[in-house]
Amino acid sequence: MTQEASQGAPQRVKRVRDLVDGVLLLDKPVGLSSNDALIKAKRVLNAKKAGHTGTLDPFATGLLPLCFGEATKFSQDLLEADKTYVTTVHLGVRTDTGDTEGQVVPPDPALARDVAEITVEQIEAVLAQFRGPIAQVPPMYSALKRDGKPLYEYARAGITLEREARNIVIHRLELVSYEAPFLKLEVTCSKGTYIRVLGEDIGAALGCGAHLNALRRTGVGALQASGMITLEDLTAHAAPLSLLAPVDALLSTFPAVELTPELAKRFLQGQRLPLGKEPAVATPTAYEGRVRVYADGRLLGTGLLGEWAILKPERLIAAAQ
Repeated sequence: MTQEASQGAPQRVKRVRDLVDGVLLLDKPVGLSSNDALIKAKRVLNAKKAGHTGTLDPFATGLLPLCFGEATKFSQDLLEADKTYVTTVHLGVRTDTGDTEGQVVPPDPALARDVAEITVEQIEAVLAQFRGPIAQVPPMYSALKRDGKPLYEYARAGITLEREARNIVIHRLELVSYEAPFLKLEVTCSKGTYIRVLGEDIGAALGCGAHLNALRRTGVGALQASGMITLEDLTAHAAPLSLLAPVDALLSTFPAVELTPELAKRFLQGQRLPLGKEPAVATPTAYEGRVRVYADGRLLGTGLLGEWAILKPERLIAAAQ
């Protein structure tokens, strides 16, 4: 390349991202993957570091907590948390994906019951079978991997693989309404639960087959849908950073420990602290487990409060060090 051509070539300026810390309770729209939603929000906030806390299928909507900066250190807790959904199950029609994104599959003689015959009493009896600990076989159309390849890639190639059942817990399964053929349910479940599979299994137990017509997540751990923000509102807001919840919004279920400045310094250095001998502790020393740790009202991170009220640092906030 000549010097003239090199000098005439446009220079690409690398975008400088900001250090943004906090949590956005995004109301994910239908048709968008969780990762695409994260990318859009990250661009609006010009954030340097971001991550989401558990995938929602593209056809699903609702609560998708997005973590930015220091909040990403605590996102794993939400991956492990219970989830709450409102879903509409379409009885009498099955699809190859278990939701509206798939193709309708041919009728199965074993699942040919007339939906018009199904009563609310029969539905309630079937729902009772799915409450509590149950085993669930993951769907082929899922991101679970086999030999390094997602199951959905095998499914798209027409290949069905054996999958081991996984133990899950349906904490709550309530009938909201039933207007044949649509069955509306509210579900609170453990991590790893596929609501698509739950809908299909309920349809099979009723003898008619089913698929999900709609799915909306309304709760993730202690986070609720009431504080959600849409991408449209985020983009249009004059000060989008003001819509972020603080990092400790992810830690609200943990007891709080307030340290003196001297103890805070030692905590941030990774030292274990014998809190049973210190007066400045806002947590009963009989408690054992994870705690959120503060000094002068400022979050320092999380710790593990163990036997003899020994506080061990766990995850620390970089800005506090």
